[in-house]
Amino acid sequence: MRLLRNVLNVSVLAFLTTAGVSAYAAGQTKEDYIRTPLPPGIQVVVTELEGPVFADAKGHTFYKWPKKNLRNGDAGDVQGKSFCEDKVQRENGGLMSPYPGGLELPEVDTRPSCAAVWPPVIAAADAKPIDKWTLLDLPDGRKQWKYDEWALYTSVLDKKPGDTLGGSVMADSGEVGSLRVPVGPEANVPSQFKVATTMFGRLVELRDGWSVYTYEGDSRNKSNCSGACLDGWTPVLAADYARPVGEWTTFERSPGVRQWAFRGTPIYRHVDDSKTGSLDGGDEPRWHNVYTQRTPEPPQGFVMKETMVGLVLGDPQGKTIYQYRCTDDALDQLACDHPDSPQVYRFTVCGGGDPDRCVKVFPYVLAPAGARTGNSIWSARYIDPKTGKWAAADKPGALHVWTYRARPVYTFAGFNGYGDKKPSDINAMDWGEFNGQRNGYRAMVYRDIYSSRDE
Repeated sequence: MRLLRNVLNVSVLAFLTTAGVSAYAAGQTKEDYIRTPLPPGIQVVVTELEGPVFADAKGHTFYKWPKKNLRNGDAGDVQGKSFCEDKVQRENGGLMSPYPGGLELPEVDTRPSCAAVWPPVIAAADAKPIDKWTLLDLPDGRKQWKYDEWALYTSVLDKKPGDTLGGSVMADSGEVGSLRVPVGPEANVPSQFKVATTMFGRLVELRDGWSVYTYEGDSRNKSNCSGACLDGWTPVLAADYARPVGEWTTFERSPGVRQWAFRGTPIYRHVDDSKTGSLDGGDEPRWHNVYTQRTPEPPQGFVMKETMVGLVLGDPQGKTIYQYRCTDDALDQLACDHPDSPQVYRFTVCGGGDPDRCVKVFPYVLAPAGARTGNSIWSARYIDPKTGKWAAADKPGALHVWTYRARPVYTFAGFNGYGDKKPSDINAMDWGEFNGQRNGYRAMVYRDIYSSRDE
């Protein structure tokens, strides 16, 4: 992959334009989706990160909890059944070695139940199944909505329409626990294509995972890629029987040969892409990856940096920005990476249990007073570094910090001279348990040069 040079002192917006990836538009285009029958009181909301999702009448996103095999067992729902109970888990389940089951969980006296954090989507007493929407009988006599046989929940973290703070469908690997993911309608794309959530936006790919691209040299519904151009780019052809689908159309590339176009722009594959989900073709001058919609840009002044793992987000000084992730080891697999959750996990991996040491090793990324972004993915809030919890603005010692998906972000100052010194440093990548996957810190990687979409 040809990573860009000298991008450390440019904004993300400028970087994206330079990289050949379409810049963020003032008016964001929203992803089209397939309309299907919906039960009364249920709607579709197009979110900034996950695209279209199902939501209740107040706009709260619906999630499912797919079963995942963990090291010493499994956790999550199976189709047709819910395991998210109104019972407080007081001990860990021993699902994630090296910890045996039976250990008391942190803050157990105030620990909520699974159903309190993930309220079931309750149907009206007279609700009837419709299309993929069916009903699950709960022990208390109520009925819970299912979609495609998956029990549905909302998240207490979501406060307004479009929030998807409870979880993401972005591909993840390793020991991350059993996560909740948003549920939504299918993208309105031809059967040859699919859409994947990425840090840059909702990326269009072929069904087998290979990225597709557009060329600035083309005209509307007309390809100008011929001759030597075709050595590096393969037109994505449509079958004779293919018909327009939403924003997708076909045009006659040559007599009897039809090519797909998205929003009037011809679509191609990049011959030199070496892995699925690639952005490599977008490095070529005038060529762009295809997105149904783009994610909002990070705060002004943040930079995109070239590192050994790929393109990583940095603060205005060029220091790598890290997210903290955490899933506890109880049977209900509640997240512990949010300020509303117990902070003992984070304090342990960043400061040996000492909050003061923790904030020195992993400083919060501070936000200026009055900072605004105009989107719900990035925001600024006050935090109490002594507790790791949200704080009032006038609380002594409170810090005004940047958050991503309502979770603070950090840099790595390190200790005893070991920390991130140069803009390319990512010395705290995989810091914590299971390489930072289950309980630890990971750099905010926007473009991974190693991982494929299907890994």
